[in-house]
Amino acid sequence: MAATSESAADATTRRKAGRHRGEGQWAVGHHTPLNGNEQFKKDDDGLNVRTRIETIYSKAGFDSIDPNDLRGRMRWWGLYTQRKPGIDGGKTAILAPEELDDRYFMLRVRIDGGRLTTGQLRVIGEISQEFARGTADLTDRQNVQYHWIRIEDVPEIWRRLEAVGLSTTEACGDTPRVILGSPVAGIAEDEIIDGTPAIEEIHRRFIGNKDFSNLPRKFKSAVSGSPLLDVVHEINDIAFVGVDHPEHGPGFDLWVGGGLSTNPRIGVRLGAWVPLDEVPDVYGGVIGIFRDYGYRRLRNRARLKFLLADWGAEKFRRVLEEEYLRRPLLDGPAPAAPVEQWRDHVGVHRQKDGAFYVGFAPRVGRVDGTLLVKVAALAETHGSGRLRTTAEQKMLVLDVPEGQVESLVAGLEALDLRVSPSPFRRGTMACTGIEFCKLAIVETKGRGQSLIDELERRMPDFDQPVTININGCPNACARIQVADIGLKGQLVVDDAGNQVEGFQVHLGGALGLEAGFGRKVRGLKVTSAELPDYIERVLTRFSEQREDGERFATWAARATQEDLS
Repeated sequence: MAATSESAADATTRRKAGRHRGEGQWAVGHHTPLNGNEQFKKDDDGLNVRTRIETIYSKAGFDSIDPNDLRGRMRWWGLYTQRKPGIDGGKTAILAPEELDDRYFMLRVRIDGGRLTTGQLRVIGEISQEFARGTADLTDRQNVQYHWIRIEDVPEIWRRLEAVGLSTTEACGDTPRVILGSPVAGIAEDEIIDGTPAIEEIHRRFIGNKDFSNLPRKFKSAVSGSPLLDVVHEINDIAFVGVDHPEHGPGFDLWVGGGLSTNPRIGVRLGAWVPLDEVPDVYGGVIGIFRDYGYRRLRNRARLKFLLADWGAEKFRRVLEEEYLRRPLLDGPAPAAPVEQWRDHVGVHRQKDGAFYVGFAPRVGRVDGTLLVKVAALAETHGSGRLRTTAEQKMLVLDVPEGQVESLVAGLEALDLRVSPSPFRRGTMACTGIEFCKLAIVETKGRGQSLIDELERRMPDFDQPVTININGCPNACARIQVADIGLKGQLVVDDAGNQVEGFQVHLGGALGLEAGFGRKVRGLKVTSAELPDYIERVLTRFSEQREDGERFATWAARATQEDLS
């Protein structure tokens, strides 16, 4: 079997884990709730909270909401309380949840495979305008997030979304989250295989299914047949990556156990080739392993990556085959490395049917309802009515006739949605940050937007691919460890001795091309105010020192500490 070899660190982790008993694994008889989250899930399935929202909370208001629903089960329907305005980052880890909670919610709309119609996008935009104070951010999981949602409005929002085939079901919580898919599935000229049928069947079988609605923690998945490897497969709990088997033809290479946060881990190949029609069965087997064998005692060890680290790839595949699939999987080849660093599909590209798709970049995923309605109108006029979101906070308009491309591009550019963006706009990503997130320590969205503007002004001739990922806390929602320049928000001390917002810097991370985590330069922390100066300084050194064709990540790995400071 062609499984990835086990590292010495993984072997040590597994030996240490063997000393412990009672990890909360259902499959070995540990059903007793071991923390507050496991207790409220045992008391009532998270999916059941919808009835209470519709019949009680939306009518009686915020103060009527049971605390275990408010900060627990409501996530099963995409709802998180947002951060109360005016609370600085130094209080994030000090205040109790009820002190951090605002009386409004973030609401996440799941968009499996990133697939949208213009009618759906128009409804998303109209809901934003009417119920969310105009907010509607594009996420790096192909979703849309609203803020300022009142509990009284949730049933009507659900009614409008579901009328056009969208939902918020299990968009958050200890559930199977949105299924990432290639934004160019079914249309790209270079596609290995179209994973759309598998995504649709996974959604039909598993989303909203109470057999899989109580997982140890979240379960992230991805399916893509693109040679660009465009769904960050290395950091999902399960990923199916398009490959061409020398005997059986196009199918998928199976990866498991990836994830970031405070204990990052690159996913592991199981060495198995999966045909398209078997993808949902294999997905069911892996999520079943996670449900039954996943660790529930400690929340910080409740992701699949910890189980995989303890078991190793060989045992994981054996349990999958023997206990869940009841048959062996075929061995298969690894995916080829992508030929380019950008995996966001931005720009004008020909489809296999002769039409074109047009990818555009907002700034750090920040859009609004009015803008989305205008994009829907443009896509309806110039395309077939199909759009896609990406895992890089971008969006695509599909099926554009050649004679309509120029007009569409002009219309998007007039909305400040760049089809030929600078490397800074194209490569900068930011999480929600302290504006709305209760875990955040620093501001991110506004910082990212202003950073793009400043770098474009200072370095107009810089033309190399570079990713700058900005995160408001250590949890890595913006994938800081796998960016060229990853910025982890924290409070730092400035030259005057004041505690201010700033970032720990990670340099040289990557996915797709030699995937790995960035290095941390000892003692390197940058205040928010110093950020443009610092990035300009490092990118200038990169430009001066890079060898022909050398990527930033490769340079950062060999650069001196002085060059990176």
